[in-house]
Amino acid sequence: MDSKRLLDLALTLPALPVVAPLVGALAVAVKLDSKGPAFFAQTRVGQGRRPLKLYKLRSMVDGADRKGPAVTSGGDPRVTRLGRILRKTKLDELPQLFNVVRGEMSLVGPRPEAPRYVERYRPEWEPLLEVRPGITDLASLVFRDEEAVLAPARDKERAYVEAVLPAKLSVALEGVRSSSLLYDLGILARTAAAVLKLPGRAEHPAVAQARAAIEQLNTP
Repeated sequence: MDSKRLLDLALTLPALPVVAPLVGALAVAVKLDSKGPAFFAQTRVGQGRRPLKLYKLRSMVDGADRKGPAVTSGGDPRVTRLGRILRKTKLDELPQLFNVVRGEMSLVGPRPEAPRYVERYRPEWEPLLEVRPGITDLASLVFRDEEAVLAPARDKERAYVEAVLPAKLSVALEGVRSSSLLYDLGILARTAAAVLKLPGRAEHPAVAQARAAIEQLNTP
């Protein structure tokens, strides 16, 4: 067992007695807030290109994938009232701690993408598929307001694939190359600060790059 896995278990296992009832309470709240299941499951691509079943607390209306684009942007009417809070606080991601315990994910690592996006990966992004995906990473922090970045796009799906995804994966690759236990602890601390809305860093150049690319896509 490597040191990264030991860190995952050392931080996750003691938290489960608190997380499990919290997830249960939130699941009940999701059911009361809107019709549909409490949890949302989606297939993503994990380490070694193995399929990974990713679970989240449902933050959108039931059947949202059939009622609009695959990506979500600011002001998306498919997001429920409670879902806005869950997404803003990242509480919808809590069920993935069980993926961490099972060894399918790590606390810190590149976010797993859907198969249709992985098919578009450039050769230089392949290292992202050689490590366990994570709940948070540098790209998650840099693109924390991804929905706001996508909001001005006329074609959300195209904007994600051609503007946001390349910029985000480049940042994720930077994180994989910098990975260490100390680095992971730093990412976890920055994630906690972001959730608590503590003052953060200036906008990363990758976000400005994505915004500029979306503006170009919007130009007739």
